[in-house]
Amino acid sequence: MGECEQRMQGLINSFLGDDHRRLDALFQSAFADRTAIDHAAYGQFRAGLLRHIGMEEKILLPAAQEARAGQPLSVAAKLRLDHGAIASLLMPTPTDAVIDMLREILTGHNEIEEGPDGVYEMCERAVGQNVEQIMARLHSAPVVKVMPYSDTVAVMNTVRRAMERAGYSFKGS
Repeated sequence: MGECEQRMQGLINSFLGDDHRRLDALFQSAFADRTAIDHAAYGQFRAGLLRHIGMEEKILLPAAQEARAGQPLSVAAKLRLDHGAIASLLMPTPTDAVIDMLREILTGHNEIEEGPDGVYEMCERAVGQNVEQIMARLHSAPVVKVMPYSDTVAVMNTVRRAMERAGYSFKGS
């Protein structure tokens, strides 16, 4: 492996893995005291997580699919269902049920993405020498505007359906 290839290896995993750790820290900070949610930290978490999902959905997974002659990664469908479930959980007010469900999904989801055989490394191998272009696009991904919480019946039904599609059971009201 050439020096340039060694330098580029792991860029996607490093960048998005670091973002996972940043988001995890915001999540932990927001709910350090379950009786008094830090809404500023949770707001940063929501916006950051939606941006992160957007980077994967709009940049990373399509780039890997294109590099694989139109063949998506085998785990892409699972990731997309998880992303839908996660995004739906960011709509309502963060209750104990919402917090617990986010924690459960994110723990397993991050494990699928990170690591030597994770999605990020698969994507990096797929895009090969185009990794610097992908990194530039990831770095320039826009900030996501986050809407106020909504606890309507329609939103809660959407949350339940997204959870079911992704294979989770949401016990919230």
